[in-house]
This record gives sequence, structure tokens and C-alpha cells, in this order.
Amino acid sequence: MTILIFFIGLLIGIILATRILIPLGIAIFVPSPTLAVKMMVYLAKVKQGEKAADLGSGDGRVVIALAKAGAEAHGYDINPFLVLKARKAIRREGLEGKAFIHWGNFFWGNLSSYDIITLFISPLAMKMLESKLKRELKAGARIVSFKFLFPSWPHKQKESGFYMYEQSR
Repeated sequence: MTILIFFIGLLIGIILATRILIPLGIAIFVPSPTLAVKMMVYLAKVKQGEKAADLGSGDGRVVIALAKAGAEAHGYDINPFLVLKARKAIRREGLEGKAFIHWGNFFWGNLSSYDIITLFISPLAMKMLESKLKRELKAGARIVSFKFLFPSWPHKQKESGFYMYEQSR
């Protein structure tokens, strides 16, 4: 029965990704280049024990880098194949207990417990996510975006295509 439920969930996830989110340009996997991952971690100013989330985590490379920098790192992705690939990479790196990949839509989750959010997502998703992050994140939380800006949230720091935001409330 558990296997049947897993495969039904997998099928629903694939249909959701291929029929709704990808055509809208919201969910498409483009791996972050190695230098981009390093820059995102640098701009996030990770402190030991902070909790970080990479939204649209793909193959887990940013989650792994955040965990290696000292964060309890979580990734969220709707693609079940990328989730499995990322979990395998975490095991290969020996980061179980420090890095976690969640299969699901981050728009539906509560992000209030995170100190750091990293993003490499489409402009449409950035627009949709801006109010959610402003509403949910605690004061002092940092958001690092690669390539794309929030429509109305002024960034605190800009470094050649990377934008760092800070929750002020």
C-alpha cells in the first residue's frame, strides 16, 4: 500500500510539474554554476547553526554548500527525480543530519524558521514569492538571489548578478 501511495504521489508530482508549472516558466531546472554556488554562500554570510533553505533546490548543490558552511540546510523541489538525485549527493558527501531535501512546493510551506533563503528561480516565481517571504521571514533573515530581482523589494547588496535582501521587520 505504501508503495502504491508513493507512485500515485510521484505521478501527481510529474503531472503538476510538466502540465502546469513548467509551461508557466515557474519550475524548470537550470543548475547553478559552481562559482554561483560559492557566491551565494558567501553573500548569505552563513553562521554556524543557522537554518537555511534553497527554494527550487534541483540537484542539491546549494544545499550541500550551505551545510558545509555550517548551516542546517534544507532544499525544496517539486521534481521527484531531482529530489532523489540530491538526496543521493547528500549521502555521498556524508551530510545526513545537516542537509535535507524535501519533495514539495515551497509556496505551500511555512518558511518562518529560516535565517537564510537562497534562490535561482524565474522572474514570475520571484514576483509570486516576494510577499510570502516578507510576510513569513523573521527580522534579520537574509535572502540571496542569483540573476533575478524581487519586483519591489530593494536589495541590500548587489554583486555581479547576485542580490542579497534582508528582512527588516
